[in-house]
Amino acid sequence: MATEKLYRPCVGIALFNHQGKVFVGERIDTPGAWQMPQGGIDDGEDFEIAALRELKEEIGTDKASILRIHDQKIKYDLPDDLRQQLWSGKYAGQEQIWVAMRFEGQDSDICLDADDHPEFSNWQWVNLEKTVDLIVPFKRHTYKILMTAFKDITG
Repeated sequence: MATEKLYRPCVGIALFNHQGKVFVGERIDTPGAWQMPQGGIDDGEDFEIAALRELKEEIGTDKASILRIHDQKIKYDLPDDLRQQLWSGKYAGQEQIWVAMRFEGQDSDICLDADDHPEFSNWQWVNLEKTVDLIVPFKRHTYKILMTAFKDITG
C-alpha cells in the first residue's frame, strides 16, 4: 500500500512595490537562486499572521497589506537530495498558500540580516514574469501559476 506524501504547510508572499514589481531575494545557501519570501506556518497559526511574520524574519519589515489570496494551495516536491536534508526527511515538499501583498514601506526598511538566521544575501525588485527565470527549477511550476494568478496587479 502506498503511503500518502506529507507536505509542510507553508505561506508564500508575492510582495509588490508601488511600481508593480515583486521582491525577490538571493538565497544565501544557493547563490544565483532567487525567490519570493516564504516559510512554514506554525501549528495553530493563521496564514496571514504567518505571512507577516515571515516578511519580518526574511526581509526585516512587515510593512505590507494584503491585496489578494490565491484561491488554491500549491504543492511542490523537493528533489531527493534536499528532501533528506530538510526537516529530517519528514516532508516530500511544501504545500503553499500564496498571498499577494503591497509593500507599504521604503526600500530602506528592508534589512536582510534583521533575523539571527538570514536567508537572503541580496535582493531586488523585478517584473513578476522574470521570477520564473530566477527560481530553482523545482519551483518553476509554482511561479508560473503565480504569474497567471497575480498578473493583473500593478503599481
